[in-house]
Amino acid sequence: MTAKTLVRQPAAADTAPRPHASRWVWAWVGTGTVSVVGFMLVLVGYLGAGLLSGTVDWIDLLTEPMWSPTDSVFGGLAMIYGTAVVCLIALVLAVPVGWAGAIALSEYLPPRVARPLRMGVELLAAVPSIVYGLIGVMAVRPFIAWIGDVPGGDSLLAAGIVLAVMITPTIVAVSVDALSAVPDRYREAAYSLGLTRREVVRSAVLPQARQGMRAGVLLGLARALGEAIAVFLVVGRADGRLPTSFGELLDSLVHPGQTLTTKLAGPEPVLAGTSGPYFAAICGLGLVLLALVAAATMWGIRRRSGSGSAIRGNRKRRSSRMRGETDKAVGLLRLGALLLPIALLVAMLVILVTRGSAAFSPSFWLTSAAGSAGGGVSDQILGTLLLVVTTGLISLPLGFGAGILLGVNASARAARVLQTVTVVVGGTPTILLGLAGFVIICSTMGWGRSWLAGAIVLVPVVVPVVAITTAGRVGGMPAEMTESALALGLSRAQYIRSVVVPYAWPATVTGLLLGLARAAGETAPLLFTATVVFGAPALPSGIVNAPVQSLPTHIFNLSQDSGDPQAVSQAWGSALVLVLITAVLLGVAVALRNRFEGDRWTT
Repeated sequence: MTAKTLVRQPAAADTAPRPHASRWVWAWVGTGTVSVVGFMLVLVGYLGAGLLSGTVDWIDLLTEPMWSPTDSVFGGLAMIYGTAVVCLIALVLAVPVGWAGAIALSEYLPPRVARPLRMGVELLAAVPSIVYGLIGVMAVRPFIAWIGDVPGGDSLLAAGIVLAVMITPTIVAVSVDALSAVPDRYREAAYSLGLTRREVVRSAVLPQARQGMRAGVLLGLARALGEAIAVFLVVGRADGRLPTSFGELLDSLVHPGQTLTTKLAGPEPVLAGTSGPYFAAICGLGLVLLALVAAATMWGIRRRSGSGSAIRGNRKRRSSRMRGETDKAVGLLRLGALLLPIALLVAMLVILVTRGSAAFSPSFWLTSAAGSAGGGVSDQILGTLLLVVTTGLISLPLGFGAGILLGVNASARAARVLQTVTVVVGGTPTILLGLAGFVIICSTMGWGRSWLAGAIVLVPVVVPVVAITTAGRVGGMPAEMTESALALGLSRAQYIRSVVVPYAWPATVTGLLLGLARAAGETAPLLFTATVVFGAPALPSGIVNAPVQSLPTHIFNLSQDSGDPQAVSQAWGSALVLVLITAVLLGVAVALRNRFEGDRWTT
């Protein structure tokens, strides 16, 4: 019998396509990062050139409360105090409510209930700032006038309340994304140890979601520091009011004041010209505001010890009955905190529907404006959509690329620097962006008023929001996803393209939504660069000297004539139209996010 020799056949050649090198990833990520740094350099260069055009007494600017251009006295201390007070009030009111509401949405409610409630909160985030300003004039100012016994109700407290309502949805939306990114195995491991729901959230979920939730607070703070128009309508704009005692401090809360943004959003930046001590002092206030945003950002992102991923147990073990009662009480408080923004949304819709009845007429949507307070808003609708869509198309790739670099490739020190720069750009008062765009694009480049100039000016408003939400999502990515991808032999660029981008995309859509919601309601930068009150065509035929009309500037112009009932009715009708447009954009964004998100990656 002859033994057969077994010969191993050579393996067939692998004809399956190999992953591409994805070299374009680095160009894309680098472009996004360069854009953020470029925005900062352009802004600082504009302010620096203004400072060099005149002399600034920095001691007086930082320590003198009085501001009197006629006497050449430029003191900004009262404005710095007003900015700090209104932002502190907003954070004290918004952060506990926002975090508790986010935890209720993510950890306490079933998905079929949480999904529509989350969309409602995001709709509240999409309400433009000019609408918040109108509601502040109608509801918050009378409330402050009643409790403080002051005529009109213009006050720092009113501004703080309006800002708190504005930033709460932002904190909720970003925090929910951070909580949803926590792997379910952490919850399951904590429950297996016998922890209650409250203890699971505190010990297993919050340590993992802390970075993303902190990013939500930073975004809220950036919006509060950079908001101008809503505060402009309710703060009173009174210069030189600085308390000297604790009693005066409490009394100052219910009286008119001034902030850095309202000073920069007023007529003085135009009256100051483009050179001289007056203009230099205005630019100095802009640099002070940027420094405040930078300081708050560095404080918020500083490294803290004890942020490991281990599940933390209770140091003091309580009885089962007491733990159960505490768990129920905390759950009710968190659900109650969620009901507050939902109640605000319902109240806001009721006000808009009752006051903006003009928007229910089809002719209001389809006809052009006539005179100062007549006709419809068809031209303003088309101009607003053009600005928002153009801004979104430019901002999405830039912000996404910058966020990926922040979350994946940057070292710890570089990430802190880049995040600080990003939030500072996001917190820049849009009036400064408008003035810089007017000088650089409209005047120096010779574009004049242009819809594209307005979209470019709005890009720095949206890009930081997209970048920070993306980075927060990537920062919460489980380490084993990265290890598995690299173990399969993927290069760094292929890992970003195949793993990081799909994982971060849902949060990026949320960030784009939040950024466009803010951009849609911006008024101050468009007044200088892109819009006119009347006379512009519905759609421009070019780029240079091609202004448009927009809903935010139309509402702002109408709101200045509060004594004319027709103008007030037109303002509320235009506000309802703007909210409905942002609601439609929100619905599209949520549908896209749900489609991209699919099943939770971290289950």
